[in-house]
Amino acid sequence: MIVDKIIEQLQHFVQSFDLIGLRDYWSYLDKRFFSRLEDVYRPTVNKLRTSLFRYYLVYTVQSNRTEKTQEFFQKQALELQGQSEWRDWFVLPFIKDPEQNQTFSTYFTRQWADTFLVSLHNFLSVLFQCIFDREVQRNVAIFEENEMLRQMVFALQADQTRLRKEEEHLHHRLPSYVQNMDRLADTELYVASFYQRNSNLATQSRGGFFSLLSQNKRTTAKTPVVAGSSPTQASVSSGRRDPTSKLKDPVPSSKESKSVLSSPGTNEPISAPLRQRRLQDHEKERKELLSKPSIQVLNLSSTSSHGAENYGEIHVDGNSEQVDMMSKQTRGCGEGGGRTGSNEQPFIKLSQEEYAEHHSSIMHCRVDCSGRRVASLDVDGVIKVWSFNPLMQTKATIMSKSPLLSLEWASKPDRLLLLGSGVGTVRLYDTEAKKNLCEMAIDDIHPRILSLAWSPSGTSFVCSAAAHSPRSSDNMSGLGPAQGRLLLWDTKTVKQQLQFSLVPEPVAINCTAFNHNGNLLVTGAADGIIRLFDMQRYESVMSWKAHEGEVYSVEFSYDENTVFSIGEDGKFIQWNIHRSGVKQSEYVLPSDATGPFILSGYSGYKQVQVPRGRLFAFDSEGNYVLTCSSNGGVIYKFSEEEKGLENIMALGGHKAPVVTVDWCTALDCGTCLTASMDGKIKLSTLLAQKSC
Repeated sequence: MIVDKIIEQLQHFVQSFDLIGLRDYWSYLDKRFFSRLEDVYRPTVNKLRTSLFRYYLVYTVQSNRTEKTQEFFQKQALELQGQSEWRDWFVLPFIKDPEQNQTFSTYFTRQWADTFLVSLHNFLSVLFQCIFDREVQRNVAIFEENEMLRQMVFALQADQTRLRKEEEHLHHRLPSYVQNMDRLADTELYVASFYQRNSNLATQSRGGFFSLLSQNKRTTAKTPVVAGSSPTQASVSSGRRDPTSKLKDPVPSSKESKSVLSSPGTNEPISAPLRQRRLQDHEKERKELLSKPSIQVLNLSSTSSHGAENYGEIHVDGNSEQVDMMSKQTRGCGEGGGRTGSNEQPFIKLSQEEYAEHHSSIMHCRVDCSGRRVASLDVDGVIKVWSFNPLMQTKATIMSKSPLLSLEWASKPDRLLLLGSGVGTVRLYDTEAKKNLCEMAIDDIHPRILSLAWSPSGTSFVCSAAAHSPRSSDNMSGLGPAQGRLLLWDTKTVKQQLQFSLVPEPVAINCTAFNHNGNLLVTGAADGIIRLFDMQRYESVMSWKAHEGEVYSVEFSYDENTVFSIGEDGKFIQWNIHRSGVKQSEYVLPSDATGPFILSGYSGYKQVQVPRGRLFAFDSEGNYVLTCSSNGGVIYKFSEEEKGLENIMALGGHKAPVVTVDWCTALDCGTCLTASMDGKIKLSTLLAQKSC
């Protein structure tokens, strides 16, 4: 294994007293591997480096190589003299029995040496496992992308083959006079050129020309074929303007023209028996064409390149009304977006991908304002920042010594992330630089940061700090809701700006949400009360009892005239914010959509999770809502007539209860996020369909 080889090489440098080799080898590891780590792991790397040099010094003393001990301090003095952890070690060469000294006795024990080597081995093992997993994930992503491109190439090749076969099949099905329709123009040009060459020999007057035209019109009305013309000319005479009608010069008589016209592609005159046989063939083909369904006539008309529309007008005859009706229907549906039925679903699920980097139940899962990044938090306090467009890829992993309870994306700039802990602190994390910008101490008495909301103005954020709940785990002791505070922090000065007044008593705020411009703030509390704050005056303008028990999730509606809430009583209610406490609608949702969420296991094991993240999310126009369920997200439509919810689509894909959802509308295709108790996050891409 590579880790064992590294440990063996380091010990070889120590045992051979090769200080330069030991230092260079560690520098190589630092530049090659340790530099890839986040800043939070830098202190660990420095501690391991210090312990490695101390391990070398202890070995030189135990081997009675005093000159190597003095050599170490001579070569490393400039680097180590400014470090506090090395301040007491410069006297080591001058102590006779350092293993008896109180300062150094610990480092001369076998236990310390074994502990250091095991710690170094474990650190390197985890590091290389992460690097290996990342490379595997990258290779898998590249393979999947190549496979997708290969499938696209195959699909394009199949489409080209299908189109070529359809063209060949269509050309095979066309009657002979349609296949040769492109020759009609050549024949007409031949006739026109003949008239122009012989115009100086004509003796008829302009009046005789018009009488000839009127006679030809009467003849055309009686017979389907004009005497003295080719059959192909006759089939299109009623739909194509005769080029000879533009000639103002005298023309030969009908008898003269009859004797000189020839069939297309030949110079031989058409005899009477041949003309009669062709008329019979054309009449037979005409009857076969009319016996086919009208929609085929339309298809032939739309695909012919020369005179196709006129061809349909000539040969449909008695079915023209049916063709007109079908063409109107086809044209109307094309203008309306292609909807084929009244029961068509409003969304098409284009794809569903899975993000499986978490190993415990998800608490929060949010998309940033730009729709490029996702931040997800599990119950172990691990936060993953990842992207999904064009490929799903982890950008950063945030681990904390203290438990994390909440997160929120910044509105300006959208790369910043607020992280609320369980020890009364809020961190501001830069997801691109992968480092903490600052850490704010909120409240020691109320250490649980339950909710964070960044103002759309980008200058402040709201923080909900709560004390530990006095109620027992089964929520049956009835000691009342937990106490809490609602605070406003300034992001420029990184200081608390004010504390909101919570009436009738300070209570834990579970959920917060701003409206689009940040002038209004709505909160849901543990006492079941919804409070609406005016952010220009920083005071509560109205509050009302919304639920029996706690309020789990609250959001503004699309028009911001109402707010929606889900509570511990399992109700999904729409409230009018212009009239305090007026319930506009109450919707019925399944119990697995409102929480608490239960995951059952073997031998009667049950895991219960109280809702912490967003329980519902709206589409871009507020007509549809995404909720949780036992096996995936469910999309409902608000029914104005029945004042209820219509189940539109079940996204599915989960094997455990979904505990939080989000709906990203920043991209052209809507993206639904559903996160479950088994640590899996499903990303469903939807395409909205417009009705015809």
